[in-house]
Amino acid sequence: MSLDRRQLIAAGIAGAGVGTTTAAAAQAVAPPDPTETVRLWPDGAPGGEGVTVTPVVVERSTDPAYRDRFAQYTTDPLLTVVRPARPNGASLLLIPGGGYRWAVVDKEGLDVARVFAAAGVTCYVLRYRLPADGWAAGPDTPLQDAQRALRLVRARAAAEGLAPTRVAVLGASAGGHLAGLLAARTDATYAAVDSADALPHRPDLTVLLYPVVTLSDPFAHAGSRAQLLGPAPTDAAIAAWSLEQMDWRGAAPTILIHALDDEPVPPENSLMLLETLRRNEVAAEAHLFHEGGHGFGVRLIAGKPAEAWPALVLGFGQRQGWIGDPG
Repeated sequence: MSLDRRQLIAAGIAGAGVGTTTAAAAQAVAPPDPTETVRLWPDGAPGGEGVTVTPVVVERSTDPAYRDRFAQYTTDPLLTVVRPARPNGASLLLIPGGGYRWAVVDKEGLDVARVFAAAGVTCYVLRYRLPADGWAAGPDTPLQDAQRALRLVRARAAAEGLAPTRVAVLGASAGGHLAGLLAARTDATYAAVDSADALPHRPDLTVLLYPVVTLSDPFAHAGSRAQLLGPAPTDAAIAAWSLEQMDWRGAAPTILIHALDDEPVPPENSLMLLETLRRNEVAAEAHLFHEGGHGFGVRLIAGKPAEAWPALVLGFGQRQGWIGDPG
């Protein structure tokens, strides 16, 4: 790999706006947003006849050194492209969390993308539609966007001289549940739009960061379950949408990252899925950190052992043939 662990950590801290206590750091401002975006659905997202929501993007940070936005009520989903200085041929679709109530923009999106771009990976941050906003596809709505996004990333890789068979997905929290659906499910959830939809929609490598896995108590994230399936889902629906109960045969190599002190999404989520992956003979690796809580991304674990997770992902990806040295 082109960057060692210290360089990756430094890139993550710089990208997320974390600094020291010096006067220069006190004047730091968040890096500008990338300007390259890709609309998923040029003629409009499918099944929106009953949708009446108005999109909003909310800023939660009061510190100019970093941004912490979330997108809610998205109607025109898009990809934001974060390009490396020296592409190594690998691409990464990032699916941030938000409990299926909104989609985080920075913490598990652009901040993380900057770290992987520093290692030569071409990154795409997904802003996806949400299941409770009135879309005809209901709980399949965000998966429609994820499948379409993965196919577009694969098509762009082929067109740009990158490797169309080295397209990974990284999902965090509820975005990890969505990334897991993308990896596990083989059925297409929408009618083809263009030639990109002839390409495979399952990733070539899957990274799940403190993922929502099970929708069954006692380890379910109740908020994600309610947003996805409604306030009183049936036992059958809960089973059908729990990742650990799905058929993962033929899925891509998968790496799981979790903190043992994660209360909103307990680490049993990753442990349950790890057992399923082993049973289905999927190449898998799991890293459990003593501390980190939930939703740490890259900024909130600076100086802690869990800050090593991007380097661990890159090492796993290299061993699985996803990432190499920049050309």
